Amino acid sequence: MALAGVGLTAPAAHAADSDITFSNVVFNNGKPIVVGISAEVEAPLTYTVKSNVALDSWWVDAYRGTYGTNEYTLSGITTRWGCRQSSAGGYTFRDCNETITVDPDSMPGGNGNKLVNSDATAWKTHGTAIKPGGGFDHDPLSATVRLQRASRIVNMNASPEPVAKGKPITVTGTVQRANWSTHRYDNYGGRLVKLQFKPAGSSTYTTVKEVTASSTGYLKTTVTASQDGTWRWRYSGNTTSGAGNSSGDSVDVQ
Repeated sequence: MALAGVGLTAPAAHAADSDITFSNVVFNNGKPIVVGISAEVEAPLTYTVKSNVALDSWWVDAYRGTYGTNEYTLSGITTRWGCRQSSAGGYTFRDCNETITVDPDSMPGGNGNKLVNSDATAWKTHGTAIKPGGGFDHDPLSATVRLQRASRIVNMNASPEPVAKGKPITVTGTVQRANWSTHRYDNYGGRLVKLQFKPAGSSTYTTVKEVTASSTGYLKTTVTASQDGTWRWRYSGNTTSGAGNSSGDSVDVQ
């Protein structure tokens, strides 16, 4: 089941109920949620609800906007949900583990109710608990979750192949970033990107140099051939963009 991603319908916000508290709220293990232009992305959500009154239901949402008037919710529907219950001192503790699904084709922000570029930011969070008979509690929470636009590096090429030892290898590629507003990948200029090398027989890439992409996202640099191995580009991301690697290109050094 995909995340609905619609505007949250809830009673107006009010002061937190001393009988109910939300704590330990963590989206995606504390990491940003990186989303491309089409694929749904699943992310874990964990939190604790403490209550000394009965509850019919409860949930945690991330939202943008002003709660109670024009907010948009990130996690109004969860795909899986489980809570471990314990009691102490008259309180019931529910330690909840959920999985939310972020769907770029079904998110708030306009453009046909799809994810748009302005959604790449830190989202606030709140907890809601419904009591028997319709009473409720809403708690603004200090936790946040950041959405990021996916990045990638395409057209990776290291040449010539093969190459004589001591001769130059030219490595090229293009940095791109997801454009949620148009649902395509656009070239992403001016990025500082790492060129990395993995020797034949190794599983570890090491950064050789950093290269700044052109205004159109184009990457080009030259290195000296010293041993067989695989070259790749790595972009480390920023506050609105996730990290991304190119495919690897192996070069035989003779």
